[in-house]
Amino acid sequence: MEKWTPKHEAPEPLEGPVVATVTGGTILWFVLFVVQVPFYGWFDDRGHAWWIWVCLAGAGLGLIGIWYVRGRDAAIRRAAERAAAEESAPDTAHH
Repeated sequence: MEKWTPKHEAPEPLEGPVVATVTGGTILWFVLFVVQVPFYGWFDDRGHAWWIWVCLAGAGLGLIGIWYVRGRDAAIRRAAERAAAEESAPDTAHH
């Protein structure tokens, strides 16, 4: 089992404009859905109607993702503000 033990620590996760990325992806899925809906018959005749529903599912899951990453960003901001407030607060434990 030792051969499966990692030899180094995992790198820090990459951070970036997560909310913008998820929002952009959600918009893209929804646009793909809207563009394909007028051609539903064409897709259905060829057995590819599921493509349309995949796009709608992507948009719906993207809405959940937007809600999640906005909450995550808010929590990270609150934690950073709390840490900054604790650093700048005078040490009252020694009085």
